[in-house]
Amino acid sequence: MADNPGEKIVVTVGDFLKAGGKRLGLELVAGTAGSGRRIDEAAMNRPGLALTGFYQYFAPRRIQILGHSEMAYLASLSEADRDERIKTLFERHVPCIVVTRRHRVLPELLKWAEVYKTCVLRTNLITKHFINGATIVMENLMAPRTVMQGTMVEILGVGVLLVGKPGIGKSETALALIKKGHCLVSDDVTSMRVDSTGAVIGSPVGVTRYHMEIRGLGIIHVPSLFGVASVRNEKKLDMVITLSSPDMITTEDRSGQNAVKRTILGVDIPSIEIPVAAGRDVANIVEVAALDQMLKRLGHDAAKELDEKLISVLSGANHSDE
Repeated sequence: MADNPGEKIVVTVGDFLKAGGKRLGLELVAGTAGSGRRIDEAAMNRPGLALTGFYQYFAPRRIQILGHSEMAYLASLSEADRDERIKTLFERHVPCIVVTRRHRVLPELLKWAEVYKTCVLRTNLITKHFINGATIVMENLMAPRTVMQGTMVEILGVGVLLVGKPGIGKSETALALIKKGHCLVSDDVTSMRVDSTGAVIGSPVGVTRYHMEIRGLGIIHVPSLFGVASVRNEKKLDMVITLSSPDMITTEDRSGQNAVKRTILGVDIPSIEIPVAAGRDVANIVEVAALDQMLKRLGHDAAKELDEKLISVLSGANHSDE
């Protein structure tokens, strides 16, 4: 089963500043009008060769980094040459320019930033640390993403998405798991993205973060009731569990050997279907399913091992008959 492959992400300089400004210690020093300019590539670029006039392999769609060597080179030029080199860089309509190590922002940078409506940012981080952090921020912002109907929980490190028709009991099951000591990621609606390792990451959506809706009770704030350790900001998705009424179950496999996958953002995620009926402790079953998935990742598949034992026993019986 394949889900929405995800929407095309448009990231602007303003998005980058909002997402990474605090973490990267960024301040906007010039070119405020350029905050809406798009950043089309997650990688960073140091325009050292470009400043010398060599633009053959220049990457204009990336954030441009002026580190210690670039600033030292610009300082070595005459005022006229420095002004011309910086103007030429701005003429390429780069997304923005970041000055690292809290270097003094040159007057020429301030002047041409306003003329070409290009943001100039500054950070006190050394260049390599800024590039590492900024690349992570950009990869997260540009990662394929989608929104899914479902409640996500973490069970002993296993990220589980509970899906099913409205009223089937997803939130109630999640609440029972939280009371057992497990954690809520999101209720009812979950945002999904693919990180740089290819894993699907689930997180809450907007103002619903840390809140749950329980039918008959209303809205509750989970960390206020169960403590801050009862919630997670995001979690890798390890399995999808569909809660269904018994008459709606679509799979007949009772051994669990026929692995079913659900494709989310191009990634195959293990999936199982659990019937919901009066008297069934669904939370316990979901908990055991998560633990079983953990064992499978470690190479221990109970259904496969039992099948191999049965084949061995039957093969031995057949040989004894001969």
